[in-house]
Amino acid sequence: MKKILIITNSDDLHADLLIPLLVKKEHTPFRINLDHFPRDYQITQQFYQGKLTGEILHIPSAEHINIENVGAIWMRKSASFSYLSEDLSTQEVAFAKAETDHALFGFIYSIDCFWMSHPIAMRGSMWKTEQLQRAVKMGFTIPDSLVTNTPDNVHNFNAHVKGDLIFKAMSSPALAADEVDEVDKISGGLATTLVTSEMLDGLDAVAELPCHFQAYIAKQYELRITIIADQIFAARINSQEDTRTSVDCRDMSAEITYKAIELPEAFKQSCRDFISSYNLNYSALDFIVTPENEYVFLENNPNGQFLYVEQLIPEFKMLEAVADSLIKETTCRSQ
Repeated sequence: MKKILIITNSDDLHADLLIPLLVKKEHTPFRINLDHFPRDYQITQQFYQGKLTGEILHIPSAEHINIENVGAIWMRKSASFSYLSEDLSTQEVAFAKAETDHALFGFIYSIDCFWMSHPIAMRGSMWKTEQLQRAVKMGFTIPDSLVTNTPDNVHNFNAHVKGDLIFKAMSSPALAADEVDEVDKISGGLATTLVTSEMLDGLDAVAELPCHFQAYIAKQYELRITIIADQIFAARINSQEDTRTSVDCRDMSAEITYKAIELPEAFKQSCRDFISSYNLNYSALDFIVTPENEYVFLENNPNGQFLYVEQLIPEFKMLEAVADSLIKETTCRSQ
């Protein structure tokens, strides 16, 4: 029987909760926590007489996995590597990271298996402006949008857009706060923000780096559409119930309601086709539903979180769907 490989970090609650489900279904996965790799692991790859063999051993547990024994990979979360020596110089760490990347990803990219989802597919699907272009090509409505580091372009865009503008980060609303040490943090993040007249009068900072602006779209509610293999979980987010979430629904301090919603079949298929065009087996799509019941595409999250949605809508069995998909594909490859 082939095994399921989970690649993540030690703080991933999604993986923590999935593993007991897999074990209950008689599939014990092998987990690589990247923040403990390669410190707590031994990796071996060998070409002998034209044949590749490989093994990763988890030293504390003595569990191991062979390259030919992987049926499915769940690619979850990244992390900085750890090494046996804690006093490596900056150059040594940079070199160690590059070599570890080659060793680990050379190992896993060699595996012919089911991926949820392949890192190359996830990286290719994460770029916000490319997502918008693809969404238009595939028939979705999008907000008028601008990415620029020229302040005059923002003024011109504002003059032509009817109504308000919003500013939103393209990479992460955390503003890279999760990438630096606590002592180096200067901000905890920035939610999607309405652009005020005062902001328009002080756009010089836009010249520092490309910034993302969109026309503000009036909302009836928002949709989080999570696609796991061939299953769709559509969550209606009643973001207009609270002023804290009226512009950005991600403020979890506001107790707004989430509920399961049924989507038109044609729209569901369009969502499936969209993520399939990236060769993804998992993704979370965000939409606005306007007061006129029009769906407006916002973004694709190829590795977006889903556990909070399941916690707010208990009838969504999303962890079960992930487990069943990984087991199904692993079983198929074991026969």
